[in-house]
Amino acid sequence: MNTKYVDLINQTFDFPQEEFVLENNQLLFHGVDLNEVVANYGTPLKFTYLPKISDNIKKSKRWFEKAMKKHNYKGNYNYCYCTKSSHFKHVLNEALKNDIHIETSSAFDIDIVQNLKKEGKIRADSFVISNGFKHAQYITNIARLINEGHQNCIPIIDNYEELDLLSNEIHGNYNIGIRIASEEEPKFEFYTSRLGIGYKNILPFYNKQIKDNPKVTLKMLHFFINTGINDNAYYWNELLKCLKVYTSLKKICPSLNSLNIGGGFPIKNSLAFDFDYEYIIDEIINQIKLTCEEEDIDVPNIFTEFGSFTVGESGGAIYEVLYQKQQNDREKWNMINSSFITTLPDTWAINKRFIMLPINRWNDTYERVLLGGLTCDSDDYYNSEQHMNAIYLPKYRKDEPLYIGFFNTGAYQETIGGYGGLQHCLIPAPKHVLIDKDEHGNISTRLFREQQKSEDLLGILGYDKKPETNTIQNSNTNPELQLADK
Repeated sequence: MNTKYVDLINQTFDFPQEEFVLENNQLLFHGVDLNEVVANYGTPLKFTYLPKISDNIKKSKRWFEKAMKKHNYKGNYNYCYCTKSSHFKHVLNEALKNDIHIETSSAFDIDIVQNLKKEGKIRADSFVISNGFKHAQYITNIARLINEGHQNCIPIIDNYEELDLLSNEIHGNYNIGIRIASEEEPKFEFYTSRLGIGYKNILPFYNKQIKDNPKVTLKMLHFFINTGINDNAYYWNELLKCLKVYTSLKKICPSLNSLNIGGGFPIKNSLAFDFDYEYIIDEIINQIKLTCEEEDIDVPNIFTEFGSFTVGESGGAIYEVLYQKQQNDREKWNMINSSFITTLPDTWAINKRFIMLPINRWNDTYERVLLGGLTCDSDDYYNSEQHMNAIYLPKYRKDEPLYIGFFNTGAYQETIGGYGGLQHCLIPAPKHVLIDKDEHGNISTRLFREQQKSEDLLGILGYDKKPETNTIQNSNTNPELQLADK
């Protein structure tokens, strides 16, 4: 009988796959022996396989180049990295090896841009697309970057007041974009995105505040929907609505020359994942060109802002199964040595699924289990996988450790989980390992950050500080009475 875990995978999926190979009963990820990583660093751990970042950027560039050549598309393609997916310097350093541009979403993003400019990682002519609602500090930082000579910083106008706020702080002329407030799928609790300006209001906004403004030049129209780029009627309908706005705006605004189609490329979340990236890109380019030809206008330069697609598939997490609890006749709980809520918050917040595979013991028989985290929270669990809402793993044995990996977790998990700060139930953040490969195929690892220690958390909570006393005079009482603060 085929009762081993390896049999289950081979019968269910096309395996091995590009990134997953089995060797000596152990799992390799892009040629990296994960059991060796566990032996060297222990668990729990997070890892980032840096070459995957460059691989995905190069793939996207090839797909767009191929589509543009096929359709004789005269515009340029600009790949932007959406920094909010992962702000870590090792991520930016790897991504910027590939002649890309940057999309920002908050004030401190601009500080990162300036840091990387000083190191020569971002060129003076690189595009910095500044998205999001712009509060005072964000406005100031954008203005500082432009005033220092970075003319390719393009703030994307999100509301009617931002233009005046930017003009008050930017000394000379500057370029802008406008974000469309897309209409979302019915499954959302709202109909129109809170970000951007409505379809019907963009032309009146241009005529009223931009057309005769000598300080401002409109260069870009920005389009993004929450569900991302998908081959469904909703996406194509929204894209065509966006193109209608672009062509109407282009006819009255000759300086408009770029269309930003945002991001939202899906990433692999199952061994059964199947998404035809080349077809989608080819059809996007085709639709843009056809629309522009019908309206007799030049095609725009294309910008994308891929975040998860850039960094998501580079990341992973490895845990050890500490113990198994038989809670009733049917349910076995495998308890991991960390927490899903703190280390993979999207599994709890939005029921996101990642690829989950054991690292070792593939030749053992398997069983159906639930996975539980260490926090005292009933929601700290992971209970569905690609096998029809069930998890199957090699059988738990007290005498032999079982290590499990979650893959393609590189986007958003650290920042949403509050990297370096407090974790739910004071579960420490795991160590983080960087994995690289040189031009000769030699793999190297290094420790980026140790697992959090008790003193780290106690320091944040104030337990390692000497008490401070400030005296504040209460004007409503006797001046000699003082209220101690702290």
